[in-house]
Amino acid sequence: MADSKDWLLMRCALWPEGSEAEHRDEIERFFADQLGNPLQVLLAVDDTGAPVGFVELSLRSYAEDCLTDRVAYLEGWYVVPEARRRGVGKALVRAAEDWAREQGCAEFASDALLDTHTSAAAHRALGFEETVQIRCFRKVVDPTKLPLDISRRAGVNSPDKESD
Repeated sequence: MADSKDWLLMRCALWPEGSEAEHRDEIERFFADQLGNPLQVLLAVDDTGAPVGFVELSLRSYAEDCLTDRVAYLEGWYVVPEARRRGVGKALVRAAEDWAREQGCAEFASDALLDTHTSAAAHRALGFEETVQIRCFRKVVDPTKLPLDISRRAGVNSPDKESD
């Protein structure tokens, strides 16, 4: 819990589309054992004990091109810019692989957005094999079932507003 502020800052840097409040809420729910994912968070610290990176890990029953139904999954992986290219990311992934083995997993999977070439290169450098590239699509079929704040962010007309 002492490192939650640093974890929060790194989460905001990795996933800037989420608000600080959303990230804070997820961190609080993680520590209260109210969050299904991530199951495990590992922090890397420098010589002074300051957090410089993290991984968030889960278990999935399915991951693209995996052969087993219990796959450790790298949900998030981040190293602060000043600590990059110094083995921090590699150490985090190696520790995550150890965690995966402790969970009884034979496979460890991850993903990266199609346009994040640096992330893809880092994955390949650490022994991940690229298996597929996909684009995901979404369509709202019933805007009345969306939470109001999500409807506004998604640009969906509210049910009491008429659309063209």
